[in-house]
Amino acid sequence: MPKKKKKIGSYPNAMIVMSLTAALFLIGFCGLLVIQSKKLVSIIRQNIEVRVFIEKAETKAGQDSILTVLKSKPYVLNTPETPNPITYVSKEEAAKEFIEGTKEDFTAFLGENPLRDSYRVKIGEDYFEESKLQLIKKDLEKIKGVYEVVYQEDLADNINRNVTKIYAVLASFALIMLIIIVLLVNNTIKLAIYSQRFLIRSMQLVGATNGFIQRPYILRGAMQGTIGGVLAGGLLIGLQQLAVRNVEGLAMLQEYDKIVILVAVVLALGILIGIASTYQSLARYLRMALDDLY
Repeated sequence: MPKKKKKIGSYPNAMIVMSLTAALFLIGFCGLLVIQSKKLVSIIRQNIEVRVFIEKAETKAGQDSILTVLKSKPYVLNTPETPNPITYVSKEEAAKEFIEGTKEDFTAFLGENPLRDSYRVKIGEDYFEESKLQLIKKDLEKIKGVYEVVYQEDLADNINRNVTKIYAVLASFALIMLIIIVLLVNNTIKLAIYSQRFLIRSMQLVGATNGFIQRPYILRGAMQGTIGGVLAGGLLIGLQQLAVRNVEGLAMLQEYDKIVILVAVVLALGILIGIASTYQSLARYLRMALDDLY
């Protein structure tokens, strides 16, 4: 059986595509975690409440006046998802919540309800810092009829610190994977092109320009990157949909517009790596002396 004639730019690509797909998937998975963690943090921030306790002697008109002032504050959360950022809680409702939470009826031995009527105010994300919350607390306590303002101190800074650490770990992992994928694909393409080094030299000897020789290899690298990016994007979407169907509450963390952008970035990254690695590996053989080919 006659030996199949080598064609310029034709070398096995299954291993390259598999390597690209695996690495791009891991990089995309890091991006997916970042997107969902940012959404989770946003939800947590939007549900942090500042409690504004009202003087016991305050009348209904006085309470309404406090509510009007609260609504005018620029730091009160104002989003379509949260149409009612201010909630009134009577002292009876507060006592009921306390008893349900602790299973202890303090009114039985106190003989009265010592709690106060209050407003629970959700604060905008831009003010989710301990220093800003302290200023908000001082500002609200200046309102006539307000007894005290309370919030969970240091929670904002703790969440911000932990989120920063998580993002740093994910970014480091993605960077490491990017370095690994470039080295791995580079070496794989170098080995693949190595088998065609004499064909490349023969093309040079008959007068072919570097651009003419490079074109089929670059196109093949772009194709490999495209296939790897599409496969990685498909795996990401498949994993995301599987998780949404099987993990309760995960659907609320999904931001599909950002996921589409992430998949597009993964695809573009695959094409870029495929082209850049092929070009860099090919350039070596185009410059190599004849004796070095052996």
